[in-house]
Amino acid sequence: MGATYALGRFVLAPLARLVYRPRVEGRANVPRTGPVIFASNHLSFIDSIAIPVAAPRPVHFMAKSSYFDRWASRQFFTAIGAIAVQRGAGQAALDALDQQRKILDDGRAVALYPEGTRSLDGRLYKGRTGVAFLALQTGAPVVPVGLIGTDASMPVGARMPSMSERITVRFGEPLDLSRHGAATSGRARRGATDEIMAAIHALSGQELAGVYNEVPAQNPIERIKRALPFERL
Repeated sequence: MGATYALGRFVLAPLARLVYRPRVEGRANVPRTGPVIFASNHLSFIDSIAIPVAAPRPVHFMAKSSYFDRWASRQFFTAIGAIAVQRGAGQAALDALDQQRKILDDGRAVALYPEGTRSLDGRLYKGRTGVAFLALQTGAPVVPVGLIGTDASMPVGARMPSMSERITVRFGEPLDLSRHGAATSGRARRGATDEIMAAIHALSGQELAGVYNEVPAQNPIERIKRALPFERL
């Protein structure tokens, strides 16, 4: 990340706090040192800016590699702690988890969205197990985060966030998920994920969707596959 990130955190974070005046609750819950995973609901593009701005320590998150194609956008995303990643399922998801594990192994913090993608209707969707896998594999505590109002501040399609809407960032108490079992256990991953999502729900107060946030199945074969139990990372 180097000098670009250091300068970005020094300049952009105080400026964003001054302009947008976010309400930040529970900063004392965030461990100041060591690896930590921020697991948050996802309502808006600016969620990945709100968390680093509100957190009392540097935070890194994964962003689509296309955001880094142009020099200006590459500098901006690097400045706010983003790391380029090929998004997708299967091997792409595993590669992203491996990148995040390396960050945690260095004693740093990462932010992830267990829902996988933004909620377009404001509901909280079922969590994917990648966050729990990472926590169980590394032993890093998970700090649940509830974001409120980011969808009103910057709705889908907006080019810039509104300065008239204030957002709230709530940091919950760290979760030690080790009691669920090993990362190699599907039951442990599912149980840990459900605990994370329950903590996020308690902070955000969103209506629960009860399903994964996925585009509708496009054909009968896809509908059958969706009906069968399989793990979403």
